[in-house]
Amino acid sequence: MFSKILIANRGEIAVRIIRACKEMGIATVAVYSEPDRETLHVALADESYCIGAGPAEDSYLNEDRILAAAEVSGAQAIHPGYGFLSENAHFARACRANGIVFIGPDAESMERISDKTEMKRVIAETRLRPIPGTGVLPDVAAALEAAAEIGYPVMLKARSGGGGRGIRELRCPEELEQAFPLAVAECAAAFGDGAVYLEKYVWPARHIEMQILSDETGQVVSLGERDCSIQRRHQKLIEESPSPAVSPEQRRRLMDDVADAVRTIGYVGVGTLEFLLDQEGHFWFMEMNVRLQVEHPVTEMLTGVDLVKWQIRAAAGVALRFHQEDIALRGAAIECRINAQSPGRLRMLHAPGGPKVRFDTYLVQGVEISPYYDSLLGKLIVCATTREEAVRKMRAALCELVIDGIPTNIEEQLRIVSDERFMSGSYDLTLLGQT
Repeated sequence: MFSKILIANRGEIAVRIIRACKEMGIATVAVYSEPDRETLHVALADESYCIGAGPAEDSYLNEDRILAAAEVSGAQAIHPGYGFLSENAHFARACRANGIVFIGPDAESMERISDKTEMKRVIAETRLRPIPGTGVLPDVAAALEAAAEIGYPVMLKARSGGGGRGIRELRCPEELEQAFPLAVAECAAAFGDGAVYLEKYVWPARHIEMQILSDETGQVVSLGERDCSIQRRHQKLIEESPSPAVSPEQRRRLMDDVADAVRTIGYVGVGTLEFLLDQEGHFWFMEMNVRLQVEHPVTEMLTGVDLVKWQIRAAAGVALRFHQEDIALRGAAIECRINAQSPGRLRMLHAPGGPKVRFDTYLVQGVEISPYYDSLLGKLIVCATTREEAVRKMRAALCELVIDGIPTNIEEQLRIVSDERFMSGSYDLTLLGQT
């Protein structure tokens, strides 16, 4: 097991990883940008190093400075969290070249899985069904020809990256012709890869993802699904587990099929397979994420499995100490992402409490919210015996959460969880007007 880990991230996920390391007896190293000098993850780490100015390319995306901090500190491994360098095969390869363990998949696995078109080809050889679509499209003419064959509406998507960037829903050739060069440019700027492809737009649908954990012995455990259908502009706002749209029989079958597919791929570590669930009850595979998901606490609350600790253990070659039959999904868990609506300085924070209420955040009184990074302030997670009870608990927790000095989406989240469609569990991706 590692004795010291560098956390190549910031915000709530850096705090989450540091806490897991402390519980495991592992020393921690924080890296930070100038605007983050006074933030919580810097205070909690055993040692810390400034790696640059505010813009991410000068700090949290600067591979050389992060590796230098790891070398100076004597860190044996780097945990990338999510975002930033978490899916960067070049960085994973650079870690290995410098004798440092990258806590995540190896570079070769990352490259293979991050190529979404290649991944769909591999998945087609398993019991899972990929969404009908194309390979990488060389130009707009090829895209128009393929769209005519697939049938509108279609989705234009990036081969690399995620977070909703580059995605376009297109309903006619004119829209595709206009959107193609814009999507290519956006993907090239965001991911360094302008390759795009088309897939059939499954609508109406729900966004379902399955969490897995695997080790070097080939053991794969499915930890249940999360419903991520509450989205705006392809950005998730609320996640819950189990999904009210998935029956116990569907769940068992999907868990088995996903585990078999992951064994076929030969993946090791924490991963998530994402699907669209159509109205006929068919699961259509979209992609696999090879990192910790923002919404991982939902699964942790429901299963009792600490995903961050097991991600670290898997990277250290430790075999899983439990099997599929040991996993029990008891009750219901819901997560609301609390986002800043503009920069500001936190004057007061009151986090809700009570049994099975958790607020993962990096906020401390007086902290300045920087304009350089994403807007996530924290994640409010609740767990209860039934979904109805979990919804009530979430409403109560949102009413108790106070973040003064920074405009947030707390009121919006309260409206969503009070919406009759959400309370009944009958929502899909169109709930917030996303069609």
